[in-house]
Amino acid sequence: MPSQQKSSPEYQQFDFLMNAPALFNAAATAAELRIFMFLSENPGSDFEAIRQFTGVPSHQLRVLLQGVCAASLLERSEGGYRNSAVAEDLLASEEPGSWAHTLIGWKEIYYPAFGQMTKALKAGTNTALDSYPGDEPTLYKRLPRNPELEGVFHKAMAAFTLASINDLVEREQFSTVTHLLDIGGGDSTTTARLLERYPHMRSTVFDQPSVSELAHGKEAQKFLDRIDLVTGDFFDTPFPEGADAVLFSHVLGIFSAEQIVTLLKKAYNVLPSGGRVFIYDYNVTENETKGIYGARLGLYFNVLASGTGMAYPAEDFEGWLAEVGFENISTVAELDYEHGFHVGVKP
Repeated sequence: MPSQQKSSPEYQQFDFLMNAPALFNAAATAAELRIFMFLSENPGSDFEAIRQFTGVPSHQLRVLLQGVCAASLLERSEGGYRNSAVAEDLLASEEPGSWAHTLIGWKEIYYPAFGQMTKALKAGTNTALDSYPGDEPTLYKRLPRNPELEGVFHKAMAAFTLASINDLVEREQFSTVTHLLDIGGGDSTTTARLLERYPHMRSTVFDQPSVSELAHGKEAQKFLDRIDLVTGDFFDTPFPEGADAVLFSHVLGIFSAEQIVTLLKKAYNVLPSGGRVFIYDYNVTENETKGIYGARLGLYFNVLASGTGMAYPAEDFEGWLAEVGFENISTVAELDYEHGFHVGVKP
């Protein structure tokens, strides 16, 4: 093979792909050991200072730091280590929006499941769920059996939500909403950001009971008088009434087309005439070949989380909205992290 071909971007990407799982786990381990936070407070620390801080044996720490440096998250100069600009910006904090939470969550939950990808895809069901106790059909319903792991999961979800939510919060359609029904609102991270941006708005968060116990998290504390919590099952429990808009943020992509239509019908039924439904979710490109975040998410859904779902193209969401009866359907595409924003109005 010609050397110039090996140096092409495509071959370089292949090289990174082959080594990425190990480097990802090195970065997540460094986050768990709080190395990024330590170096943020103590830039230029030498190897011995990091060893004393982490308690990791010298040889194993040497190997770990080599991996994190190779991932371009640490820099070494004159015997001292510093965070790279990316690590300092994204990983050197315990704030709710820190990507450190996301790395740890994906390391503990998402990526171990991918070892079963061939088995799960051939079986047509989420076989990796067998690693979790219980007989419920989705990861979300089994996680409450392990509250500690569920906490890790929702920290990761909240952190990624905060990283990707600005394009949602700034949609002008929210400026006239008085009462929002946030389906699958989790720990109220999304609701809190919307209430901060729109002081006239109140929100009802609807989610399963174990998740709603988290709904007064840090982001929501200052808005408790404007947030109502309702618990139940998305499919078996009636949606709360009284809202003039329904939001599905990072929810519908989990499900099959049939299930999505069912949930949109439930939203349609509780909205008044002129009420709107908002969908904020990953959108794969129309020919379904681009988008690394959406591709990863679709594989995670099918191998572990729900056994179905994907990052659907915008035209799928538009078709489902029309099928249910919504009108004036519109899409804003190519938002942060491969997202789209879809709106339908009940006549």
